[in-house]
Amino acid sequence: MTTPEAQPQVKRRKDASMDLLNDLLRNPIDPEYRLVAERTEHTGRPPRAPRWAVLLVALLIGTMFTVSAVQTTRRAPAVQTERDQLIAQIRDQEDRQDALRERIVELRLENDTHRAALLRDNEGSAAIQAEIDRLAPSTGDVAVKGPGIIIVVDDAPTDREDKLNRVLDRDLQMLANGLWAAGAEAVAINGHRLSSLTAIRSAGDAITVDYRSLTRPYRVEAIGDPRTLHARLVNTTGGQLWQGLQQNYQLRFDVSQAQELELAADPGLGLTHARRAN
Repeated sequence: MTTPEAQPQVKRRKDASMDLLNDLLRNPIDPEYRLVAERTEHTGRPPRAPRWAVLLVALLIGTMFTVSAVQTTRRAPAVQTERDQLIAQIRDQEDRQDALRERIVELRLENDTHRAALLRDNEGSAAIQAEIDRLAPSTGDVAVKGPGIIIVVDDAPTDREDKLNRVLDRDLQMLANGLWAAGAEAVAINGHRLSSLTAIRSAGDAITVDYRSLTRPYRVEAIGDPRTLHARLVNTTGGQLWQGLQQNYQLRFDVSQAQELELAADPGLGLTHARRAN
């Protein structure tokens, strides 16, 4: 019985399984990068792109800038036209509001005339009219005049676009509430009479009172005892807020007394759900 001849044993290297790693160690640089490096060593400078390629890139960039400039130039008249139209619409609406407010004043005067005629014919309505006359000044329904204080507030004298350095709508709200709490009988901002229905809001960068834009500086007039009104205002939340704004952010807050102030009625005042109690 014969035994098969032993197969010859092939001797393997110990690191045969690490050929890929060894290849990476021997050739860490991609052949194309190696070629560029060798050219740089021989010439002393890296290879440059062809001149025509550089000119083509420059031409493309110049064309893009030219097209963008032309489009911007063509669009400018249309943008200006739209802006002018919007400004014209805003002014038309403001003129319409002014006309409506004047009409409200005329109708109110007519109502006063008819009310007086009714009182002459009905003596029992005298008590009701007396109560109306007593409450009308505090509600803003009629024009009033008397002594008080004038407060001028404005943004801080700085070029920084920071809300902390500007008068905000809530700042005027707090000031108005502070004046009411201090005993003011009537309050107006830039000539616009305030009532319990008055809205002080922001519209973009502007502050509005009943949707009418205000301009800086803001002049707040309050009718009341000028000897005590300012002192009481300082102790209110609104007064303390404004003291902090003046001291910490340099907002303007000037207070002066006035012997005679005249505040117009609130032309936008109107009740739609209230009725006289029985």
